[in-house]
Amino acid sequence: MQCLSDHTLIDAYEKAMELNLDRNFIILLVNEVSRRGIYLKITE
Repeated sequence: MQCLSDHTLIDAYEKAMELNLDRNFIILLVNEVSRRGIYLKITE
């Protein structure tokens, strides 16, 4: 995950949510976003 830019990470999260991908993958993305201190408006 560290090789992804912040923008790419956010795009990946948004696409994962849109496609309803595996919950564990989404949690992995959210954890990385949080680790980087990026604010996301999380919708379900």
